[in-house]
Amino acid sequence: MLIVFVLVLGSMVVVHEFGHFIVAKYFKIRVDVFSVGFGKRLWGVKKGDTDYRVSLIPLGGYVKMAGENLDEQRTGAEYEFMSKPKWQRFCVAVAGPAMNILTALAIPAAIAMMHHEVPAYLDKPAIVKAVEPNSPAETAGIQPGDLIQKLDGIQNPNWQQVEDHVAVNPDQQLPVFINRAGETKQVVLGVKGRPFDKEKIGFSGLKADDERITVRDVKPGEPADVAGLKAGDNIVAVNGTRIEQSEYGQLDIINAIRSSIEKPLTLTIRRNDGTLDLQATPRIDEGELRLGFTQSITGREMINQRLSPLAALKYSVDENIRVVQLTKTALGQVFAGKRSAKDTLTGPVGIAQIVGQAAQEGSLQVFRLMAILSLNLGVFNLLPIPVLDGGLIFMLALEAFLGVFGMSLSLRIKERMMQVGLVMLMLLMGFVIFNDIAKRIPSSSPPQTEQPANR
Repeated sequence: MLIVFVLVLGSMVVVHEFGHFIVAKYFKIRVDVFSVGFGKRLWGVKKGDTDYRVSLIPLGGYVKMAGENLDEQRTGAEYEFMSKPKWQRFCVAVAGPAMNILTALAIPAAIAMMHHEVPAYLDKPAIVKAVEPNSPAETAGIQPGDLIQKLDGIQNPNWQQVEDHVAVNPDQQLPVFINRAGETKQVVLGVKGRPFDKEKIGFSGLKADDERITVRDVKPGEPADVAGLKAGDNIVAVNGTRIEQSEYGQLDIINAIRSSIEKPLTLTIRRNDGTLDLQATPRIDEGELRLGFTQSITGREMINQRLSPLAALKYSVDENIRVVQLTKTALGQVFAGKRSAKDTLTGPVGIAQIVGQAAQEGSLQVFRLMAILSLNLGVFNLLPIPVLDGGLIFMLALEAFLGVFGMSLSLRIKERMMQVGLVMLMLLMGFVIFNDIAKRIPSSSPPQTEQPANR
């Protein structure tokens, strides 16, 4: 999976740096180096003035333009970066993030034109179909048939808004207004936090469809088959603990199997109109404990169609705005002290694991992840931190503002700003890498990692 991670990250870096490169070339700025990766040059080819290279550390890349660095000896030649007008330097700086954002728009649109499959309920009013037993929604008194009119300030939310807002508000108390049989009531939804892929997301127990974890098939002769498990059975509990009827419940089943070493596991299933308990002891298969069955989510109405180019573009824009809003909400909670930075920020180690999991689910998931990473890379580089593109844009804007009053930024001040920006960036990278490693140090508790639903 390391190769997939390098290819995914490398492609996003190439897209970003190509934006800087092509605009610099357009304005006749000499580009000395186009590098994928940092550090020692491993391989490359020089064409014209530019050395196209692959470097040792595959966690980024850069375009080196003549006369760009503050400590570089400048000749005043027309091809130097600093010899160009501010508006041209601004265009060069913004071109990298712009290319990432355009890529983030292009990938989901292209996928939607080829294969667009989403739950039918997402854009519908939030009418509760079912409530998970012992869930925050049940504790709050929400019942099937209730219409959510207002969720934490969001008026008349659809199910996509409900699911997104709950997901980014773990361990929070959310005011909810519901309409039940024409009467409006206010309740407080105490969203619980639960681990998901070493992170934390919110859980409410609200259901938009009558979803069920259903056994898809059973391998002959395997423990599940010997115990009497059959295709079509609905798994409702494991070892007496009720399982949420969702993808998260599937993970709970997998984790229970993986932790049941040399001891029987009790599956409570619903078959036809009755329930029964089946006991089976997992056995090792391909290095993992398994019972020998596959599971899937049924009862969920899906929309499967190809979108027109215009509809696909609108869908992609909406999805990217949604990702930005969710990211903004999560980061805002970090600064407000409502969410831990440890549970929010992910670095290269975490991204590598996420890419590996996406690769197991297929190429479409990898491309979807590439779009999200490209969007985050573009937005991150627009932050006004010196050494990032946004920092250069900020300094150009500051210089233009000071120029109105006949003032300018001295070289000394620029150098200090760059040094502060570099320290900030290094501290942030150090934190996220340490955080990634700390979250993935094995503990005595069963691992909570996502695995294919094949047991």
